[in-house]
Amino acid sequence: MEEVEVNDGDSPYTVEKAPLRNPDLTLNVGELLSLYGWYLLFGTLLVYLLLQYLSGRRSSQRSSPPPTPQDAALVARRQEAMEAARMKMQEELDAKASIFREKQKQQEEEKRRQKIKIWDSMQQGKSYRGTATPSQPPAEASSSAAARPKPDKKPLRSADYSPLSGQEGGSCTFRPGRRGPSAGG
Repeated sequence: MEEVEVNDGDSPYTVEKAPLRNPDLTLNVGELLSLYGWYLLFGTLLVYLLLQYLSGRRSSQRSSPPPTPQDAALVARRQEAMEAARMKMQEELDAKASIFREKQKQQEEEKRRQKIKIWDSMQQGKSYRGTATPSQPPAEASSSAAARPKPDKKPLRSADYSPLSGQEGGSCTFRPGRRGPSAGG
């Protein structure tokens, strides 16, 4: 408990107390570092990195010196060079686009001719499937079918096999489950 001294000298009501000491609240530096050392280290490192980041940001936000006439000329030359490069790239793109449009027109014209050819053959009573596609000449279309004769295959099952009869081989048979309540439960 606390030490209490009572002085009867000056006043009967005066009580002097000794300073409070809580053993749980007193820590020395060694105990503090052993308990919270890693937290203190990481916290200090975090504060240091934050200060470095903010100081770098602040210095980059500072106004740069006013541009000199030499810098203005350099910037103008760079912009002209960039504009020339953009124009060159745009011309190349336009050339490629015109070539692509020409190819598209040629393909559409070929399709139109093919449709007219099919229509004429249908008007004459011929089959339009008999005509070869533009990608395959007529000689190749007929020769590819003749080049592959059908091989003689054995049938997988005999001719008198019936899956509903349950005979003629096959070890699997259907067995219906038991009716009624199960025996286990």
